[in-house]
Amino acid sequence: MSILSLRGVVKRYSKHTAVDAVTFDVPKGVIFGMLGPNGAGKTSLIRIITTITGADEGEIFIDGEKLNRLHPAQIGYMPEERGLYKKMKVGDHLLYLAQLKGLSPKIARDKIEKWFVKFDIQDWWNKKVEELSKGMQQKVQFIATVVHEPKLLILDEPFSGLDPINTNLIKDEIYRMNKEGTSVIFSTHRMEQVEEICEQIILINKGKVVLEGRVDDIKNFYKENCFEVGFEGELPEELRNSSFEVLEDSKDKIILKAREGHKPNELLKGLIDRNINIHSFNEILPTLNEIFIKKVGESDE
Repeated sequence: MSILSLRGVVKRYSKHTAVDAVTFDVPKGVIFGMLGPNGAGKTSLIRIITTITGADEGEIFIDGEKLNRLHPAQIGYMPEERGLYKKMKVGDHLLYLAQLKGLSPKIARDKIEKWFVKFDIQDWWNKKVEELSKGMQQKVQFIATVVHEPKLLILDEPFSGLDPINTNLIKDEIYRMNKEGTSVIFSTHRMEQVEEICEQIILINKGKVVLEGRVDDIKNFYKENCFEVGFEGELPEELRNSSFEVLEDSKDKIILKAREGHKPNELLKGLIDRNINIHSFNEILPTLNEIFIKKVGESDE
């Protein structure tokens, strides 16, 4: 059921181990976040998966088959550092890249023209890449990445340089492709994008896996029993010395942390019994950014 499986993958450069016995699976049909600070080993892993470089140890499987030279035709990879030839015309460039992925000239042209209509860029065909803005080049790079309809799509900072409208345009296409069966690996430093887009994540630091799982499960695991209560009325003083520690307090909102052994129902019942008019009661889950900082800090110690 995995589109990608890594088993004990190691990559060394001279005396530096960039990837250190990494093992994980990417289930089919998910949007999977690959996270980590700069220098963590993410790019080295991606280069191994896409056969740009080879692993020194370990095994990689694509859709159950051991990674081989035919698999790049089933993968779409959009690197953070773009690789377009600036002097080429956009249409000719995309035709060239599509044929490198195994499409015939006719099929490649038909597919590219459909993407041009979808993105409303029909007049770009004869423009040189260097004439386009960074955001426009990003859209061209995205077309080059997906035109061959890959099984596995690897996106490294795909929204860099895009305005909000074009970010949503690309995001919608990622969702559509994923819904139609494409598995996606999404790498970014923007944790809010990961929370919005990804179902599962892996966090790598210093070449090792330090955290993995479903986003919802991870956030629930690291929660600290904190609750935000919106209210009207006067909170009784004893509430501030109860089984809940007050973290923040304002006129109509209070944030509390349950002390060990106490549950939120106690707090809710206590407020209702005191005739406090409650208009919101929410558990506060940690953000992925907070978890990221915590786990990277722990693995650096």
